[in-house]
Amino acid sequence: MGRKRAKAKQAKIARELKYSSPPLDIEALQDELAEGESEDEDEDEDEDEGESRDSEKYDRNSE
Repeated sequence: MGRKRAKAKQAKIARELKYSSPPLDIEALQDELAEGESEDEDEDEDEDEGESRDSEKYDRNSE
């Protein structure tokens, strides 16, 4: 009987987690997304620099 109780309790908790929605702080979410965008732009710039270096290597080798 103990296993059934434990399983029922787990099912109840899982159901609560699945169907409940936590409070949403829109301002914090906007701040987090704004931080993520600035980090993505920095990464894109680093990738562009790497591509130009690679193309310079190929130009030197083709001569």
